[in-house]
Amino acid sequence: MKCPYCDSDDSRVIDSRYVNDGVRRRRQCLECDARFTTYERIMPASLFVAKKDRRREEFSRDKLLAGIRKACEKRPLPVGTIERLADDIESELYQAGRAEITSSIIGDMVIERLRKLDNIAYIRFASVYRDFTDIDDLKQEIDTLVDNSAGADKATGQLSLLPDERPKALAGGHRRRRK
Repeated sequence: MKCPYCDSDDSRVIDSRYVNDGVRRRRQCLECDARFTTYERIMPASLFVAKKDRRREEFSRDKLLAGIRKACEKRPLPVGTIERLADDIESELYQAGRAEITSSIIGDMVIERLRKLDNIAYIRFASVYRDFTDIDDLKQEIDTLVDNSAGADKATGQLSLLPDERPKALAGGHRRRRK
């Protein structure tokens, strides 16, 4: 393994840990004593993506990540969420055991996960992926999303943010009595 600081080929492994689908190794260069981290991942068999225009290209995790990052840009998501989402999609694609998969299946997988993760990221991705032709198509998708999320809030028993819908105990200012 070449040292990223001095290009020396001599390094030793200080620590190894198993992560997700590979191994993380902490290394120290024997020439300059600099420390750096490397990751080992198993390279699965090639997976090809069949595009809408009938072209075929090799699956690229970087392209998948770029699309998800663009949709999630400036959204308040926890660190590592985007990478985990891409990891989940990639491993599901390889576990399918197929040599070729359509780009629409990948798009559907991304859009479904973004719908659960962040509404704004979902709309951003959907506006490109679904190729909305006019504002009415976009409005219809937003309305559907709002209707679905309103039902989900009530189903989970989440408190409303509107003041007139506060629970009675909070609205009346009742306090618990000491015994």
